[in-house]
Amino acid sequence: MLTFALAVLLAQAPDYSKVEVKAQKVAGNVYVITGAGGNIGASIGDDGVALVDDQFAPLVPKLKAALAQLSKAPVRFVINTHWHGDHVGGNAQLAETAAILAHINVHKRMESGGKSPMGEVPPAPRGALPVVTFEQGISLWWNGEEIRALHPGIGHTDGDTVLWFTKSNVVHMGDDYFVGMYPFIDLGSGGSVVKLIESLDVVLGWIPADAKVIPGHGQVTGVPELRAYRAMLDGVVGTVRKGLAAGKTVEQMQKEKVLAQWDATLGGGFIKPDMMISTVAQDLARR
Repeated sequence: MLTFALAVLLAQAPDYSKVEVKAQKVAGNVYVITGAGGNIGASIGDDGVALVDDQFAPLVPKLKAALAQLSKAPVRFVINTHWHGDHVGGNAQLAETAAILAHINVHKRMESGGKSPMGEVPPAPRGALPVVTFEQGISLWWNGEEIRALHPGIGHTDGDTVLWFTKSNVVHMGDDYFVGMYPFIDLGSGGSVVKLIESLDVVLGWIPADAKVIPGHGQVTGVPELRAYRAMLDGVVGTVRKGLAAGKTVEQMQKEKVLAQWDATLGGGFIKPDMMISTVAQDLARR
């Protein structure tokens, strides 16, 4: 039931003709670009343009138009935070000028295709695949700063990358961080709510306390909000674990609304409280 519900929710493609793609400066060389799908990060400077993710293929012309307002240079690099289509959909078109970088598991999942909450995903065309992959991390020296692409561990999927623009003091979290909504954790792609908490601890140990933080979905925040998100996940996991230990079923916890203290602020996204309970319970059962 959970997989079916997610498939219905996530398969509803937007009307791309009505999507407005906009760029907003975050700090230093870094901009966040919004449209439909995951937030795009952009490094704009004398060396040219480097992107973090690229949303959906039909939006690439609008993305290029937004970038043209900031730089006349082509996109030279795209770093994918994970393999989902709302983050890698523009890869093939941008690969005409850009090198695609990602964690090795992104390449593996895109190359083979497979099941996802959106349904069956076919293998990606060769031009959409990352040409540079890594396991732990890689640095891109671009526009006067080191851009660190780091794999903090399992989280949203098993191939997540967090980007730290060290001089601009901006962090792009990909879908390891959702703002204003419960997160989607893709258990089928190796993700884990429990492991995400550990990965967030790794990230929080890396980054400065005054960094700006771009989430995969939602508004740009700071580190205090990222810490609060980590605490929320810990509380949610603890609540579901306690219920399971008491012999309660997922259905009982859903009926009792055990996540009520978070529902008012987080329950309005596409992951509803019942889905979050089910995801956490499945994750705990696997462990």
